[in-house]
Amino acid sequence: MDSPHTIGLFRGPEILPWLEDAARLRISVFREWPYLYDGNFEYERDYLAAYAQSKESLLVLALDGDEVVGASTGMPLADSEPAFRQPFVEQGMPVGSVFYFGESVLLSAYRGRGIGHAFFDSREAHARALGRFRWTAFCSVDRDAADTRRPDGYRPNDAFWSNRGYQSRPGMAMRLPWQEAGRGEVDHSLTFWLRELEQAA
Repeated sequence: MDSPHTIGLFRGPEILPWLEDAARLRISVFREWPYLYDGNFEYERDYLAAYAQSKESLLVLALDGDEVVGASTGMPLADSEPAFRQPFVEQGMPVGSVFYFGESVLLSAYRGRGIGHAFFDSREAHARALGRFRWTAFCSVDRDAADTRRPDGYRPNDAFWSNRGYQSRPGMAMRLPWQEAGRGEVDHSLTFWLRELEQAA
């Protein structure tokens, strides 16, 4: 029988008490393909602290009792690091019109229960309620399908994202280094996906 879960929404400074739980979850989930990330707790905590400093950010948590089993983040793109903003500047898209989605991480035992949709629904509703964003966007890591580290039976999230109205923009990409287990720091390419955010009537 599936364990019950609840969804919690935390905005701006409300995120602070959850930084360590979210950091540990990111390290655990991002060790998997396609990220293969060898995470550092202090870095993760500092990275997530930027969301707590943004007044219009959102942290969506999936909770099983008191345990954080999933987390998803979003903030105005204008509050993000310059590397995330630059592809939009190069395309002539106003940074202030974009609400950026960070990660969605979820323990494998809780997948397939609609939590991923709840993450997107919550962040899109939050961006829409702020009233000034035209787009929601996120980026995904590019991996060679022939990479021998790719697990058998791995299913990318492309169909899920497309079904939610997001489109990959191959001309909008950025590069980001991170530590991979056994390989040290590796430079990665990430491609942006965008959706035009319809406004409520």
